[in-house]
Amino acid sequence: AGAFVLRFAYQGLQVADVGGLVNTLVILMFAICSAIAFAKTWEGFGRRPADQAREDSLKSLKAIGFIGGLLAYALRCLMEAPGEKLRRAEYETARARHDKRRGARTGNPAARKKPKRS
Repeated sequence: AGAFVLRFAYQGLQVADVGGLVNTLVILMFAICSAIAFAKTWEGFGRRPADQAREDSLKSLKAIGFIGGLLAYALRCLMEAPGEKLRRAEYETARARHDKRRGARTGNPAARKKPKRS
């Protein structure tokens, strides 16, 4: 659907006969948006965004550069499932934190032997 809209927009520019400069600027804009979308999508596979508001503000840019996002997703699929490494790292961190918490509270505190006072 995105490719159809992109083609439709470019054909509209050709019908309007806006000139070579505008066509070049539109192609350049799509290339830049695709590069930014690729970088942000690829970055998202490795870590969670620090500022969610900033990521939300980039949604329209990612929508325009959807080709870059699709390319990042396709390349990531060749290595492993997208986001798998990030989820595995978060799981290991949470598991280590849980084991540390549970290890400190083992046993019944009422059944512990009281130290002898001298």
